[in-house]
Amino acid sequence: MNQNNPKMDAKNDSTIDYRSLLQDALTEMRSLRGKLSAVEKAKTEPIAIIGMDCRFPGGVNSPQAYWELLREGIDAIAQVPSERWSIDDYYDADPDIPGKMYTRYGGFIDNVDKFDPQFFGISPREAAKMDPQQRLLLEVSYTALERAGQPVQELNGTKTGVYIGISFDDYAKFSLNSGDVNRIDAYSSLGNTRSIAVGRLSYALGLQGPAMQLDTTCSSSLLATHLACQSLRSGESNLALAGGVSLMLSPEATIGFCKLKALSPDGRCKTFDAKANGYVRGEGCGIIVLKRLSEAIANNDNILAVIKGSAVNHDGQSNGLTAPNGSAQENVIRQALKNAQVQPSQIQYVETHGTGTSLGDPIEVLALGKVLGEGRTEDNPLTIGSVKTNIGHLEAAAGVASIIKVVLALQNQQIPPHLHFQKPNPHIPWSRLPVNIPTKLTPWNAENETRKSGISSFGMSGTNAHLVIEESRGSRGSRGSRGRKERPLHILP
Repeated sequence: MNQNNPKMDAKNDSTIDYRSLLQDALTEMRSLRGKLSAVEKAKTEPIAIIGMDCRFPGGVNSPQAYWELLREGIDAIAQVPSERWSIDDYYDADPDIPGKMYTRYGGFIDNVDKFDPQFFGISPREAAKMDPQQRLLLEVSYTALERAGQPVQELNGTKTGVYIGISFDDYAKFSLNSGDVNRIDAYSSLGNTRSIAVGRLSYALGLQGPAMQLDTTCSSSLLATHLACQSLRSGESNLALAGGVSLMLSPEATIGFCKLKALSPDGRCKTFDAKANGYVRGEGCGIIVLKRLSEAIANNDNILAVIKGSAVNHDGQSNGLTAPNGSAQENVIRQALKNAQVQPSQIQYVETHGTGTSLGDPIEVLALGKVLGEGRTEDNPLTIGSVKTNIGHLEAAAGVASIIKVVLALQNQQIPPHLHFQKPNPHIPWSRLPVNIPTKLTPWNAENETRKSGISSFGMSGTNAHLVIEESRGSRGSRGSRGRKERPLHILP
């Protein structure tokens, strides 16, 4: 206060427009609240799957062929092809014989030796030293982008992320790790380093988003999808490729899994069955193309399905290094539901990890029952299944094989049959669990609900991942019976 002239201070105070100041402050608060709301919304924005492609056992070379295999309940497991290794040289029914495997079977894909290197600007000499997993990634990613309607040439220099699961490098045995150092040339290391497989993909297409090779064994490609979704939500990427690849090109890894007694001697994943005795190894490559849902709608992209949320954790200490932890599985499913803002009773189907092991199957079903049994009535059972009964365990590509299966099931509104299920595993308390296992092609009825599914992958490394996905409704991408439009003429591309 001005002691010399108190009247002057009173006059100055009377000229301040407090009403305008309060209005300005309120406007600023509303603006800040709107920005904060936008930030929070971005953290949980659904992610659209706008394209996908795959190469899986059973001659599967497209999503359409994959659906035919699933719909018909085809078992794609076969004896080890002679061009991979001579099974008679390595087979012995006794699991304790050194250097031998007690199974003759696996899920194999065709033409892994075929590649058009010059299409990708690669010389034939360099291509010969490239792990076929690198070649498959290039081919399947390119066609997945084509199916997504994303002009590959226009992606050069864009913030397109690449997240790929790769666990093994069998091909290195033929050059880098052959034992003959004279066979190593300038292309050997680049052709057989797993991180280079992902970097080469970004290089070939000119992509400048993050590029990550991930290895948590069985959960690698579901982890890749989780991280790709996070990258999109944060704005780090505007488009993302996620998936995995795995090939069995030499016998060593199979011998190792036989010494762990993890594999089924008869080469069948009998998931949830009383005769479950291990899994069968499978191989393949799957890629999905992801974009923020709001942008996919704005760009009129073909939305195949929508990822609502996901979560990842680790077993921590369990009964053994590779043994599953039921509590950790429960936690990762609960967190995925929370992130997806979905109630347990809203999940109608779960594509399980389901490897067909006597230890893992009961633990997984009990965890599912505890979490997804909440609020579920008898007339709303949880349906579960595992594609491993069809094509085997694709290890680093297992999660993406599950994702593509679920997307196809959502589009066709049908749940494929779960194979090799004859007598329920007696260690699972079926009478106390609201769980159903379909052994034939089953309509996916959801009444007035949006169809929603969970997908689980639990790595031998202990890393667990769970994803929540729902059908695409009212968008260009619905290709179920309601979304298909008949037309008399077609354009020939």
